[in-house]
Amino acid sequence: MADSKDVETVVDARAVLDGLLARVAGGDHVAFRELYDVFAPRVFGLIRRTLVDDGQSQEVAQDVFLEVWRSASRFNAARGSATSWIMMMAHARAVDRVRASQASRDRDLRIAARDREVHFDPVSEAGELSIESARVTVALARLTAIQRDAISMTYFDGLTGPELAARLDIPVSTLKSRLREALIRLRDELDIVPSLEGSLVS
Repeated sequence: MADSKDVETVVDARAVLDGLLARVAGGDHVAFRELYDVFAPRVFGLIRRTLVDDGQSQEVAQDVFLEVWRSASRFNAARGSATSWIMMMAHARAVDRVRASQASRDRDLRIAARDREVHFDPVSEAGELSIESARVTVALARLTAIQRDAISMTYFDGLTGPELAARLDIPVSTLKSRLREALIRLRDELDIVPSLEGSLVS
């Protein structure tokens, strides 16, 4: 069973702190300094346990005391002590900072993910492929029949060098020469074939 003197001491301490907060509500700077000296270590300790980071904890602690100064008039001793009112405020501000930090990290991750995305327009891509296909068709038509067949059977039919050489009944070395000449000619033709985008669109 608690000693009556201990109970009286607790009651007296609460009355003193409640009185300090009431004076702060009236704009008493001296009372605010006294209140700060009493609560600063406890407020910082509570916030530090939540945030871990010393710098952020100090910032939040300062915010708490700024709010105490501004809103002391809203304290109601009938609903609780000055201690519980201030410590609950400190806890709430620490939790708010945790949530804000997490929201900021989530936002940064979303921005980073968005920046890494490759913007792909399937309609535009299909149109460009169609245009390039038409240009290749026009360029192929300008080759000789032998050159066109060599490229077509190699790159479109998927025949290997020996298979194509056997089909054409020519040595592999001759096939390589024809392919080299055909590719050079095709490259030159593609360089002079104009873009067909305008004609395709119209």
